[in-house]
This record gives sequence, structure tokens and C-alpha cells, in this order.
Amino acid sequence: MTSIGRDHATKRRRLPEERPQQILDAAFEVFGDHGLAGARLDDIAKCAGIGKGTIYLYFPNKEALFKEMIRQTVIAHLERSERDLDGDRTATATAQLRDYMRELWTLTRSPAYQVVMRLVIAELHRFPELVEFYLQEVVSRKQQLLDRLIRRGIAGGEFRSIDPRVAGRMMASMFAMHALWASTGRCWPMLAAESDEELFEQLTDFFFHAVAPTGTSAARSGVDPEPLVTAKRRRS
Repeated sequence: MTSIGRDHATKRRRLPEERPQQILDAAFEVFGDHGLAGARLDDIAKCAGIGKGTIYLYFPNKEALFKEMIRQTVIAHLERSERDLDGDRTATATAQLRDYMRELWTLTRSPAYQVVMRLVIAELHRFPELVEFYLQEVVSRKQQLLDRLIRRGIAGGEFRSIDPRVAGRMMASMFAMHALWASTGRCWPMLAAESDEELFEQLTDFFFHAVAPTGTSAARSGVDPEPLVTAKRRRS
């Protein structure tokens, strides 16, 4: 038996309750290779080592698979962030926002998110139902969370008076695009010399300086400049 045959045999032996995740893992791989429009359920079934009919027991079509991919990545991240925000009412808005950024950066640098992000950017416009789903379950929900945090920071004097929607959009787009650029090193070779931690510190440093009250230093606004200084020393 070939290695592929052994792999498929192993997949078939998995327990029934593991089937949905097995199918999703295959969908991530096939969507990543062929795109949302180009992927076929036959390909996903073959990758998962199951019959095509088994997929229909859990997912009626590719769109349902994509929605579950979004739920397991971006929506799961948002749910954790919402629980953290509601669970800790003593932390400053700056501290909570930085914690959110840390989790967001970890998410956006994950291989699963990279697949999702490429599909969202390149193909989602071809699927109106998925566009509406993504707008409601991800974009709107993320905006509400960031709006709460940034408004609280403004009210507490941690951030300057700025439109929370604009600040949240700028922050989210910076993280998403830098993660995408970092994953395509051949297009952005200048990022290859930067570690994930260094990129994270650059992004947070830039954002918190952008929203800091006029005349407030990085230290006073809750941003620690030391990681940036240390990173620069290591490269010099």
C-alpha cells in the first residue's frame, strides 16, 4: 500500500464524530490549492479519504463548508475576545486592546486564516450569500467590539478624540495585510528579516502612537517602546 493509500485508510478509520473536522481539514487544503470556485466536493472527499456522499451528511455544499471554516477561525477568535472583554472590567482600554491585537496577530499568521483571507479577498464577491454572512458575522461583529474598546479609551483619556469606526478599521486592516504580506515573502522580501514578534511590536507601536492624546508620549499612553528598541539593536 502506498503512503497515500495508508493515509486515506487511516482517515477512513476515524470515528464518526471526527468526520466533520476531517472534512473541514480537507476543505482547507483543497480551497487553499484550488480556490472556492475551483474546488469540487469530489476533491474534498478524496482528500479526506471518504466518499462524496459522506460530506452531504454534514455539509450540503461548498458554501456551508466555507461558513464553518469562518466559524472555526475568525468567529471563534471574536467570541474569545468578547468573553475576555466582558470578563475583565478592571484593565485599561489600552491593555485590553493590546491583548486583542496579540490574539488577532496570532490568528492572522496561522495557515488556516491565510487560506480564509485569500478566499475572502479574491473570491468572496462571486458568492453574494457568503458576502452577507461575512459582513454580518465577522465585519460587523469585529467593528462593534473595537468600537466599544476605543470609545472606552477615548472616554478615559487614553486615546485622542477619533472616530472609533475609522480607528478600528485602520487597525484591523494593518494587521490583516501585514500578515498576508509576511506569508508571501517573495513579494515582500523586506519582511523576511522581521520576526513575527518584531512585526507585532511595529504595528502596535504605530497604532497606539496614532491614537494617543496630543502631546502624550508612548510610555504615558501605555505603549512600551523597549521591544522596538531591543529589536533594532539586534539587527544593528
